[in-house]
Amino acid sequence: MKAAHYWHCFVGIQTREWLRFWQQRTRFASALVRPLLWLVVFAAGFRAVLGISIIPPYQTYITYETYIAPGLCGMIILFNSMQGALSMVYDRELGSMRVLLMSPLPRPFLLVTKLLAMGVVSVGQVYVFLLLALLVDVEPPLWGYLAVLPALILASLMLGALGLLIATWIKQLENFAGVMNFVIFPMFFMSSALYPLWRMNEASPWLYWICQFNPFTHAVEAIRFSLYLEWNPMAFGITAGVTVVLSLLATAGFRPQRTKILGTSKPA
Repeated sequence: MKAAHYWHCFVGIQTREWLRFWQQRTRFASALVRPLLWLVVFAAGFRAVLGISIIPPYQTYITYETYIAPGLCGMIILFNSMQGALSMVYDRELGSMRVLLMSPLPRPFLLVTKLLAMGVVSVGQVYVFLLLALLVDVEPPLWGYLAVLPALILASLMLGALGLLIATWIKQLENFAGVMNFVIFPMFFMSSALYPLWRMNEASPWLYWICQFNPFTHAVEAIRFSLYLEWNPMAFGITAGVTVVLSLLATAGFRPQRTKILGTSKPA
């Protein structure tokens, strides 16, 4: 295979993902409304209950909004990744995923390209959210918008690989909603997206350690530090390592035949 074949395949998958996203504009609106509500309402409630707006000892984050904004960026990527995994299950039932994987190009290349396509869509939505967040005084350094890009891409790859791994074992489309809730909410709430880890440790040491073992925590920390022009090598390293492991497991285990149609199961 020539490099041109790989390039045409890459462009085709990217274009298809963007066209699908453009045809589902309500998905774009819902992806923004959810974190914006959290940013405005949750932050106001936090100040009303606790009576504070500054998050010590984090001197960079002047208000609670500036602290949770990176976590809400991770929330956008998390929900989009699970929706992307849902679309993979749907494509598998319709047969379009089988057609894609019949290509002579290597399966890992096709699946990683699919993950990149979903990741690019998620990153675009994150930047729109950050622009809207300026209205509530979330103003990271100007260079932070560029510095956060590698962290956003890495987080989207990790969560996309997780979604692909889940899609590997889902046989029926109807089962995916329950699995999605079982994954999304524990990952989001048991992380540093909304609360600093030191507060978690004060409240419950065992919950603190659960947050530490949650890979989403480190993805959020990588985004948070990068957005405010700081470097967190541990967060990047853990996120990258989990991404590699999940990608290997997902690409090795994905079977387009693993689906259940009209009550009959097709073998892998």
